[in-house]
Amino acid sequence: MIEATRFWIIVQDKTRFGCSPTERVLIAMERAGAKCIPVGCRGGGCGLCRVKVLDGDYRTGKMSDAHVTDQDAVQKFSLACQLYPLSDMRVETARNPLFIR
Repeated sequence: MIEATRFWIIVQDKTRFGCSPTERVLIAMERAGAKCIPVGCRGGGCGLCRVKVLDGDYRTGKMSDAHVTDQDAVQKFSLACQLYPLSDMRVETARNPLFIR
């Protein structure tokens, strides 16, 4: 059996784990046992797993506009639960202003 393509995801320049192009970054992180991105609903609605992509190509699934606006997306913000790698990627966590108290 041929192994699927796997890309490396690096978070905060510290944690590294593999992720296939059909797997969401947040799920790959959990599978790898890493705890570098906050986990919430896993469905694109809560915004806890908001990240900024620093390097790499990706595609995204459906996300709440309340947590990632069109302008945010242009600036490469995404929710890790809806983020699929198309290359190796480097990301950093990005606290959602709605959750800052």
